[in-house]
Amino acid sequence: MSSSPYAAPCFLSSPTLPEGYRVRLTTGTEAGPVLPAAYSPWLYLTPAHLRLQHHPGERLHFFLEQADSAHTVAQLSVFLSADATAARSPWQAPFGAVQAAAGLPAPAIRALLLAAEAELRARGTGRFTLRLPAFAYEPPALAQLTHVLTQLGYQVTLAELNNHLPLDQEFRARLHPSERRRLLKCERHGLRFEQEPPLLLPLAYEFLRRCRQEKGQDLSMTLAQVQALFREFSDHVFLFSVRDAAGEWAALTIAIRVREDVLYNFYPASPLAYNTFSPVVLLNAGLHAFGQASGMRLLDLGTSTLPEGLNQSLLQFKRHLGGVPSLKLTLEKMLD
Repeated sequence: MSSSPYAAPCFLSSPTLPEGYRVRLTTGTEAGPVLPAAYSPWLYLTPAHLRLQHHPGERLHFFLEQADSAHTVAQLSVFLSADATAARSPWQAPFGAVQAAAGLPAPAIRALLLAAEAELRARGTGRFTLRLPAFAYEPPALAQLTHVLTQLGYQVTLAELNNHLPLDQEFRARLHPSERRRLLKCERHGLRFEQEPPLLLPLAYEFLRRCRQEKGQDLSMTLAQVQALFREFSDHVFLFSVRDAAGEWAALTIAIRVREDVLYNFYPASPLAYNTFSPVVLLNAGLHAFGQASGMRLLDLGTSTLPEGLNQSLLQFKRHLGGVPSLKLTLEKMLD
């Protein structure tokens, strides 16, 4: 059953809630914290992005509120399958799970999760899956959340290696010598980094699709979904390219500003014909400069996981870029 655009909130009773806290539940596609948030939400946890995650079942949004400060101090959005037997956070995004204010005590996070589990059990849900951000995003908070989840009986079902570039360091200084040579080759042959206008999205999408097809891979989003992302988040989603001396695309990517301090290299691609140049190195150099100029903290290079397992060559390439590894976990718990 599809969820309604909006449903009235209610408060969940829980004996585990520390004094001064309460859990507000709202359902439907339109959901955001009623009280001001005591944290800066990741893009994927904003109401606008949650609304874009189309799925067949109901949506449950849990908000932990603190009465004394009159703030929302944590949130968790959950997507139910069509038959409500399984629940996920997120449905279609790089990550979801719990986001909390800095310094929130572990018992409060535990109480939020237990309240969510009780609600899911009441709806007949038997399996609950949470995909966390890479630890580099918020190391102390994600370490705490992982500890709470494992204490509650969640099991790690997928442990991925994510890589990022710290933006307080120079890009070239971290490059492996082989990648530094490729970067210089690109520059000598007149390749250049550019930001492209969104009106080129249909052509860019076809370019990305062909590049992925050459490697036996598919795109995870349709053109319509990509265009909706650009329409909804014009200040957060960007199209960048590397053009050769003749003005032809040698590489493209869609980059997402996940929060004011993090830029995510979401959809990088380059045709096999340009392998001798490796223009993706120049593409990442441009993203690094853009992130630095925008006052960001890190450039997320993503995981190196394919459906069939770890992509060793991609992982090595990210290491040669100077990528710093961190864990990205997916955890699951059987509720019945």
